[in-house]
Amino acid sequence: VENADRKICEGDRLATTRFVSLHKRKTMNTLTKLGMMLLVMCVVVLSLNAVQEPPSDLTLEKKLVNDYNVYALPLPEYLEFAGERVPLEDPDIRERMDRELLVNTYWQSNGLLIFKRAHKYFPLIEPLLEKYGLPDDFKYLVVAESALQNNSSPAGASGFWHFMKATGREYGLEINSYVDERYNLELATKVAAEYLKNSKERFGSWTMAAAAYNAGNGGISKQIDRQGGVNDYYDLLLNEETGRYIFRILAFKEILSNPTKYGFNFREKDLYTPVPTYNVIVDTPVTDFAAFARKFDISYKVLKLHNPWLRETYLKNASGKEYVIQIPEKGYYSAGK
Repeated sequence: VENADRKICEGDRLATTRFVSLHKRKTMNTLTKLGMMLLVMCVVVLSLNAVQEPPSDLTLEKKLVNDYNVYALPLPEYLEFAGERVPLEDPDIRERMDRELLVNTYWQSNGLLIFKRAHKYFPLIEPLLEKYGLPDDFKYLVVAESALQNNSSPAGASGFWHFMKATGREYGLEINSYVDERYNLELATKVAAEYLKNSKERFGSWTMAAAAYNAGNGGISKQIDRQGGVNDYYDLLLNEETGRYIFRILAFKEILSNPTKYGFNFREKDLYTPVPTYNVIVDTPVTDFAAFARKFDISYKVLKLHNPWLRETYLKNASGKEYVIQIPEKGYYSAGK
């Protein structure tokens, strides 16, 4: 009987031990779950606080360090313009190239806009360069001149190619109160090609021709004479603007050819695209371009966007000259419908 009682007592103790152990495990699991919930809540609260935390010198400094960094840029081992090698082994040339790469890489807003415009305008410019006999690299000269905008410089140079009035007229462009063909991309490219090919024949290289586009043929010839007949852009001492000019063109070529290398990130749909157009020939006066535009279901603004060389609301055209006016295909603009 005593043995039986002892066995019963031992059984009770074992059962009690198992119950306590099981209870402890359940309690631990519950505490663990509660702990995890508290941890998640703390993280959420801290995150909200971090988002809502007002800016201070400390938080601003942390964000500047963690979110934005400026790096020295390794120079490419080889660069060329229109097939002509850049002597990067020269320390002066390396420093000048480095300057333009840094300036145009870290001017991010301007750089991103140029990427967007290049997607729109390079498909128009590239075939014109080929048609008129210029190397493809001259599209980057257009970027350096006007940032791919039909604008005017403070000195009065206008259009994508930034021609001065006198030079434009010298090469046959019509420039008056009603028409300014410096703003006509095809005609301006044709004239630029003539100028650059003449300069190339005169100075012997495309690099020198590009420099002459900035300084003028007379300005380059004067410096060649002053500096003992040196006929290499990279060996000439030139004014600040012309001395930087080729390097700016090269920087745009390098950056636009390697966007991710220089920190520019975008999707195809972020870029601008050209609007297809068809040509309308006009050989008579136009008394009202607003009324003319309405005939094609577009606004006066849209007409001028595609034909910025039209400088007035009317066209006299007493001579009966033929002008090619570009009209956008239907479905791209809502205005005027």
